[in-house]
Amino acid sequence: MTKDDIDQMWNQAMNEAVKNGENFTRYRFATLVAEHEREACAKVADHYSMHDQDTPADIAEAIRARSQT
Repeated sequence: MTKDDIDQMWNQAMNEAVKNGENFTRYRFATLVAEHEREACAKVADHYSMHDQDTPADIAEAIRARSQT
């Protein structure tokens, strides 16, 4: 996730919170971040599941490695 992604999600959360009259932008932001990360992890799993030699441990390692990029 890039800084631009984070900025876009924060702006989206703020806009949606204002539109809905909510006071808790951080919860909406946290939901957006979680959705983004779930999708990114699913894409990693999809990529690795196409190779018969990859194990769940390989997929978990690839997901953990994401935070180091």
